[in-house]
Amino acid sequence: MDKFTVLTGIAAPLPEENIDTDKIIPARFLKTTKRSGLGEHAFDSMRYLPDGSENPDFVLNQEPYRKSEILITLDNLGCGSSREHAPWALLDFGIRCVIAPSFADIFHNNCFKNGILPIVLPRAVCEELMEDARMGGNARITIDLPRQVVVRPDGSEVPFDVDPLRKHLLLEGLDDIGQTLQHEQSIETFEKRRAQAQPWIPGIVLD
Repeated sequence: MDKFTVLTGIAAPLPEENIDTDKIIPARFLKTTKRSGLGEHAFDSMRYLPDGSENPDFVLNQEPYRKSEILITLDNLGCGSSREHAPWALLDFGIRCVIAPSFADIFHNNCFKNGILPIVLPRAVCEELMEDARMGGNARITIDLPRQVVVRPDGSEVPFDVDPLRKHLLLEGLDDIGQTLQHEQSIETFEKRRAQAQPWIPGIVLD
């Protein structure tokens, strides 16, 4: 998992509530267990017209938001199905931070596990940040995780809260597997001692 420290990028305003995980990545694209390739279908039903062409009215099809790394939206982002493919799709598109007044719990947790920083801010603040984002590519927003602030284009700062452990894991780029591998030496030592205490004999099952 890539480390998350300070991110300065283009923010896409998406002023909608209750964007569920099926909108983020429709169920028909969940046949893969890979985390790559899903970005093409992120927000598929909103991003493409019935004939497969791009919907010119959807923000991520517009310049400069095609290269957005930050998504700002409204209440209850990620509701519905618990599919982990939703943050996979966002990450594969290029989104590293999502800002909203509230998130569905499982989606919120899955974001952290996949290197995306979900930031909860009051609705009024989210609406102000969306106005900043509408100014285009020159109005970049900075997410400073070590200091826990969102820096607006005018230089003003908005503080945000984040769980200390989750902050540490993002800063170090540690997912569940990465956390386990930090104890690799201890695990190997334990397994060696267990094997010596109870040797395995082919054809015999030891209780």
